[in-house]
Amino acid sequence: MSIARDIPQDRPPRRWLVRTVFAALVAGAVAVVWFTNQFLTQRFTESTRNRAEVRMALYIGNLRSELQRASIVPLLLSRDPSLIGALNSGDYSQSTQRLISYRDEIGAASLKLLDRGGRVVAATDRAQLGSQHRNAAFYVDALRSNDTVFSIVRTEAGGFTFSYSRKISVAGELTGVIVVGVDLAKFESSWAGFSDAVFVMDSEGTIILATESRWRGRTEDEALAVRSAPTAIERALQATADWAALPADAYLSGEAVMRQEARIPFQGWRMASFTTYQSVRERVNGVLALEIMAFALTLAAAFYLVSRKAMNRVLFFQRESAELRTLNIALQREIAEREKAEKNLEVAEQTVAQTNKLAVLGEMSASVSHELNQPLAAMKTYLAGARLLLKRKRADEALSSFARIDDLIDRMGAITRQLKSYARRGGEAFEPMDLRRSVSAALAMMEPQLKRRDIEIVKSLPREPVMVRADALRVEQVIVNLLRNALDATKDVARPQIELLLAAGDTATFSVRDNGTGIANLDDLFEPFYTTKAPGDGVGLGLAISSGIVTDLGGRLTARNGRAGGAVFEMQLPILEEQTAEAAE
Repeated sequence: MSIARDIPQDRPPRRWLVRTVFAALVAGAVAVVWFTNQFLTQRFTESTRNRAEVRMALYIGNLRSELQRASIVPLLLSRDPSLIGALNSGDYSQSTQRLISYRDEIGAASLKLLDRGGRVVAATDRAQLGSQHRNAAFYVDALRSNDTVFSIVRTEAGGFTFSYSRKISVAGELTGVIVVGVDLAKFESSWAGFSDAVFVMDSEGTIILATESRWRGRTEDEALAVRSAPTAIERALQATADWAALPADAYLSGEAVMRQEARIPFQGWRMASFTTYQSVRERVNGVLALEIMAFALTLAAAFYLVSRKAMNRVLFFQRESAELRTLNIALQREIAEREKAEKNLEVAEQTVAQTNKLAVLGEMSASVSHELNQPLAAMKTYLAGARLLLKRKRADEALSSFARIDDLIDRMGAITRQLKSYARRGGEAFEPMDLRRSVSAALAMMEPQLKRRDIEIVKSLPREPVMVRADALRVEQVIVNLLRNALDATKDVARPQIELLLAAGDTATFSVRDNGTGIANLDDLFEPFYTTKAPGDGVGLGLAISSGIVTDLGGRLTARNGRAGGAVFEMQLPILEEQTAEAAE
């Protein structure tokens, strides 16, 4: 019974506490929303006003730039010899076309040439030819001044035309007037692309440029009485009609808008713009909506937490803890598996690297016979020549052949040493070298085969050194392989010819061109063991090895068919920097 009496005594204080917290939360929400509305309204309004001022400064800058650019044109054209000559001679057959070309070059709206009587004798608008402008302001003002004058003329449609004019004098005698039209109306369309109403007034307060055509020729008060700002402003005003927190600079149709005015440093002109509060209201409403949503979610969460019993909360936390422990165990297991997979991946990478290394060594061992066949063939030729020379008792020339054989033996030894070093794939033997010497050395090595075939060799080497950083022996191997392929390609040609071209630019480029049958399969050309030769003539490793050597040197070996027939092979290597080349020399 005592417990039953205690429970009713505890519930009223708890109920009042919940009500008090709820009331305080609602009051705080109202206060925060009100303060946010006031603060953001002032801040966003000032930001909108600053952006409007920046836009108006850009408008004024563009307007001044156009006026200044056009102001120098009359002075230049008034000194044009062709126009002066036409005014003196009265022959205007080419003047109109010349003015059209000038207009396209300087970007003026229009150009007119008037004679001393005010008649248009040349114009970019051919419809104005022959018209009389003796009483026009731009003509009269130009006659009265020795400088370029600016004129504004009201058109029949209610708009304005703007022009610069200057008289043309020869030996102090008037011969004509040049008039340059300025297209300021193009700015009206660009201004109308924004949610602003913009107009420009002259020194007398008359609107001469405006985004609303009905405003032109009127004062500001008359214009606003005829028509309010554009429809974009009218839509924004409807949403801000009772928004007293915004400062009202002006009123259009009884509604408040911002108004900015700035002076244009040109003949007392002024620019004014009206800016809506639409973006301010939208941004403030967006923040207020987020705040109200946050308070609503907070109230919902508070009601949910209050309605939950203490035991349910404990069970919830226990279940969450159990799930976290399960996730932690699973995460630890996944981490262990990933560490094991990383170790297996390292082992696999090492195995693949070793396999690749063994594959390269196997390929090099298969190419030993191919690389040694060339110097052996040359040695055989030199021995035959030396034998013949000894029979003819020409011992000195025979000694020269033996010296070349000695060089070839050294080269064979160098080739075997190089093939041993292929497993390293390193650049320890790289050094600055002149590519011309490698070409000459390769030609010297292939000289017996070339003479035996009676092949025409066309060689084009620059006078200056072509310096690259490479292994001279490996470069010579590539050149010899390319020459040997060219020899094989011209076997069936009546007048075989091989062209060698070495050029230095962004890269060092060595080209070998033959007049053979060309290449039938460019895709598989550099694949190992691909060959079109008969069995016993080759195993198809020469170009594959050459491509690998050039790639290791940081270059590229390409092949294509020539337009006039035959094949063209190009070896491109990185050119050595000028200062490095000088140091090497």
